[in-house]
Amino acid sequence: VLTLFAGVSLALAAVGIYGVISYSVAKRTKEFGIRIALGAQPGAVRNLELARGLALTAAGLVLGIGGAYVLTRFLTTFLFGVPANDPTTFAGVAALLALVAAAASYIAARRATQVDPLVALRAE
Repeated sequence: VLTLFAGVSLALAAVGIYGVISYSVAKRTKEFGIRIALGAQPGAVRNLELARGLALTAAGLVLGIGGAYVLTRFLTTFLFGVPANDPTTFAGVAALLALVAAAASYIAARRATQVDPLVALRAE
């Protein structure tokens, strides 16, 4: 039962990460269109957004792992056969969430670079 709940919470976290990054990119779509209209290559704009998304992901992972490491000492009485600070679990969850965040950043940034620059310029 706990494994099921952990899986559901991990899936919710993945969907939440994708939603936040996708919303952030959607709010800046006009900016990307203007950049492309002024001569920026779509690949450079995509890489800029990827770097931004991965920087936010790295900051979130550092804070999340640090907080989880501190808070797991309160869960030691509920764990049987697994140490409270299991590095395999921490690394696996962090890697999975980083992979989801990278995919979300790439998909959202790719979609934003496909905007027509003329439409973005007319909107301003």
